[in-house]
Amino acid sequence: MGTLTIRNLEDSLKSRLRLRAAARDRSMEEEARQILRAALQETPVQTQDLGSRIRARFAGLGSVQLPSDPRQTVREPPDFDELPRAGKPSKRKPRSP
Repeated sequence: MGTLTIRNLEDSLKSRLRLRAAARDRSMEEEARQILRAALQETPVQTQDLGSRIRARFAGLGSVQLPSDPRQTVREPPDFDELPRAGKPSKRKPRSP
């Protein structure tokens, strides 16, 4: 059996727990155990992932088909073998200012 200590419990909450326990002819500890048991027996809410929640939110709007633009050809990649190397003079003419 484990032990649970609850700190910083508001006085009003403690008083209500004491009154509830007395009304059921239990100690405060037993009443707290019963409350925890009842709360933890509830079935957990199943959460959906974000994509499913977004789809469900907009499902009433119907399907939307967006046109796709045709792809353009990709430019040729540069040929690094043709570029001048450091220390070698360039075959290009210098630009005029």
